[in-house]
Amino acid sequence: MNKKKFKDLNLSKEIEKAVEDMGFEEATPIQTQAIPEVMKGKDVIGQAQTGTGKTAAFGIPILEMIEPENKNVQVLILCPTRELAIQVSEEIRRLARYMKSITILPVYGGQSIKHQIKTLKKGAQIVIGTPGRTMDHMRRKTLKLDNLNMIVLDEADEMLNMGFRDDIETILRGIKGERQTVFFSATMPRSILALRKKYQKNPEIIKVVHKKLTVPNTEQAYFKVNRRKKLEALTRIIDIHSPDRTLVFCNTRKKVDKLAIQLQARGYFADNIHGGLSQPQRNRVMKKFKNGTVEILVATDVAARGIDINNIEIVFNYDIPQDEEYYVHRIGRTGRAGKDGSAFTLVSGKEIYKLKSIQKYTKTKIQKRSVPSPDDVEEVKMNLLLENVFKMLNEDDFSTEKEVINEIIQEDYTAVDIASALLRLAMEQDKKEDVESDDSFKETGAEPGMVRFFINVGKNQGITPGDVVGAIAGETGISGGLVGLIDIYDRYTFVEVPRDHAKKVLMVMNNNRIKGKNISMEPANSK
Repeated sequence: MNKKKFKDLNLSKEIEKAVEDMGFEEATPIQTQAIPEVMKGKDVIGQAQTGTGKTAAFGIPILEMIEPENKNVQVLILCPTRELAIQVSEEIRRLARYMKSITILPVYGGQSIKHQIKTLKKGAQIVIGTPGRTMDHMRRKTLKLDNLNMIVLDEADEMLNMGFRDDIETILRGIKGERQTVFFSATMPRSILALRKKYQKNPEIIKVVHKKLTVPNTEQAYFKVNRRKKLEALTRIIDIHSPDRTLVFCNTRKKVDKLAIQLQARGYFADNIHGGLSQPQRNRVMKKFKNGTVEILVATDVAARGIDINNIEIVFNYDIPQDEEYYVHRIGRTGRAGKDGSAFTLVSGKEIYKLKSIQKYTKTKIQKRSVPSPDDVEEVKMNLLLENVFKMLNEDDFSTEKEVINEIIQEDYTAVDIASALLRLAMEQDKKEDVESDDSFKETGAEPGMVRFFINVGKNQGITPGDVVGAIAGETGISGGLVGLIDIYDRYTFVEVPRDHAKKVLMVMNNNRIKGKNISMEPANSK
């Protein structure tokens, strides 16, 4: 099917201008097919993979059909996760940039319900919510759906996989009168077909499924490794490619936490995200990943649903996904917006059979590669160093350095001898820094196995030991029982945490807050 330009979809000038600001010209296939059908008021089921523009496919017709002067809830959008609800809300807000009197409200757990109730009382035409918080508002009668015109289930298959079927049906049954019902889903399992029969009227079914369910700009490869050597393999591959942003998938929260700490201990700027973190924690991690403070993000599949970043260079399957479709969703996070990306899978033992199932499902040949050796990594570092040398030679002035070199040459050393010695010195210094990065907190005066930190708030700011433990446990996800000795003085505080968690605690807590007070944190100086 030929693509259409947005201006060919007969959109309002406000929407066209907003789409132009967002940098889009051509509509994606799902947008081309779904927007006209939704605008006709039909019930619709749209099937398309992650990263195909589904949000705009329903967001644009919603905004075209909304009545700004009517402050009642006209559209309800259900999403499986908080991250996706926030992402959908942000994108629809961008689309509504030039429309007046439109209120878009995301409702989800982890955010103050009082704020949500206050906004609902003032009037919100579009509500985007997770099933749990939506039902909560319905029970409180703070979310009134008497004037609802449309309900959208975004990532409907994922909501059903996560066990939200009863919640979804409770919400659908709670909507009285006629309404337009729209489902968007990456797959079409029987459970969605059952919902279609019960809650939709002659829906228009739109399928956009590629012959190869992968991103064309994504290079795919796998590495067969011993399970105990996965971490070493991962870090070598990262060192070889030196990506600015990397997304690493694990199958469980526990594995995500463990791997993030292991990467931090090796000196990488890594952090983790999964459903067990509070919403402020997730928001903070995502902000750091977007601005480049965090270069490696370790995630579960559910948490990654809300990740919408176009410049992720490599996606790693540290754990091979249990479901073939999760593989497609994962690698869809790279190779976006016309950019090249790479998807690498670490395979151990019998997991090779699972990989073969994925290749059959995606109709794609995934190439086998060898894990880089330490010598390979060393060669890459050497080449990078030489590139920097050539750049400096072309751009900088070395008058002072040349005088020093000339003096050494007079001692019967050649220029090649001197350059070789300096190169070796630089490489050895690099190795030394790598070793030291594994033990960045050497002498902090803490108990064995612990690291002592200095915090610039104390008794004068009303800080108690409970405040310190609560902040560290709440923000980093580590158990409060692991926090060690706490000494609180008038204007500062010392706290000890396990060495294995020290880098994460410092990364998360520095420039954070305790009891509403802005803080800075640094390793204590025992001298």
